[in-house]
Amino acid sequence: MSNHIIVGVHVTDRIKKAGAVQKALTECGCSIKTRLGLHEASETECSQAGVILLEVVGGAKAAKALMDKLAAIQGVEVKKMVFTHP
Repeated sequence: MSNHIIVGVHVTDRIKKAGAVQKALTECGCSIKTRLGLHEASETECSQAGVILLEVVGGAKAAKALMDKLAAIQGVEVKKMVFTHP
């Protein structure tokens, strides 16, 4: 059984960076099994910052390629969690 690799993406200016982030996600789309976007929202306003959680398939190499693309975008912070199986 392979490891579960979760990539967290913090976007500090969602409105300006959404296009570049979406482009990177699309380019690596075959490596993304699950995607969850989180941001503050109400009927009157939408947060400028947000977090995206990605479950990555394809191993460490696929995760690194995705993380490198996202980290190259100014205002985007990327972190990885790896859950191993015995």
